[in-house]
Amino acid sequence: MVINTWDYPEANTKAWSVLNLSKGGLGQTLNAVVEGISECERLQCGKAVGYGGCPDEQGDTSLDALVMDGRTMEIGAVADLRRIRSAIKVARHVLEHTKHTLLVGDAADDFANEMGFQNETLNTSESMEFWMKWRANNCQPNFRKNVHPDPKVSCGPYSPLTSWKDDISRSEYEIGPNNHDTITMIAIDEESNIHVGASTNGLKYTIPGRVGDSSIPGGGTYADNDVGAAITTGDGDIMMRFLPSLLAVEALRAGRTPAEASRLALRRIGKYESKFDGAVVVVNRLGQYAVTCHGFEGEFSYMVSSPALPDRPMRKETIKCTMSKEELEASSF
Repeated sequence: MVINTWDYPEANTKAWSVLNLSKGGLGQTLNAVVEGISECERLQCGKAVGYGGCPDEQGDTSLDALVMDGRTMEIGAVADLRRIRSAIKVARHVLEHTKHTLLVGDAADDFANEMGFQNETLNTSESMEFWMKWRANNCQPNFRKNVHPDPKVSCGPYSPLTSWKDDISRSEYEIGPNNHDTITMIAIDEESNIHVGASTNGLKYTIPGRVGDSSIPGGGTYADNDVGAAITTGDGDIMMRFLPSLLAVEALRAGRTPAEASRLALRRIGKYESKFDGAVVVVNRLGQYAVTCHGFEGEFSYMVSSPALPDRPMRKETIKCTMSKEELEASSF
């Protein structure tokens, strides 16, 4: 099966074709994840994946990506790429051609050049137009807090305040059907070999150098052939603090169902953050899956390909984000 976050059918179709038409053997799930996510990067899915989207405070677009092998537990990841468009393929090269897990910044771009990737601009006229309108609106919204001048009305430059009252809300950065963030994907073959992957250009107008959860193992993705895998999407700055994908996979290991595991991962976050946008997709090693979400303007969509429904091998599914405040604040384990 192949399952990915958001209504990105092209990525799912590409991954499913690689997996379903292959003749088996180790690595087909890796090929499926990389090719599926690459298709989304090429198509600039939702302007949240690939080049030409989500400029930072300086107007630049940067990319994060990760791929993980559930058989060996090896990971390749990159963060803050600024010259290479194929982030997921660079992450694969980190997995296959280094003994490291994560490369970041200019050095990650240099590594990509060594591996044969060519430099290309990640900015487009559209992304620069987004940025110029944001600047004209006094840089609103932004991710600054406890600084002078007031980040609610000014573009800076900023300096730290020595005393403050922390009343900053993240509601203005809401992620939802019209403001996607990240593609994450699981591919699992008939022998329960699993790969997971992620790619994103982050949130709009972040502070340069910001890295979200997509390239953090256990944050946006995690896999273990012994039990299954989990992927997430949402407010990465909040979700990465709790490693929800790792929590969900460990819940599977403890005997929880996919539905229980996905709910438990979100509850851990909800104990500390009642206002956030997030979804957790959990698949066990047999391909049974469940999805739980919070926020997202009330619903969340994802794509699934599997032989479970022969008349609809590739399909969009949508769930309501109905977890109550009490459920979110409940103890996780």
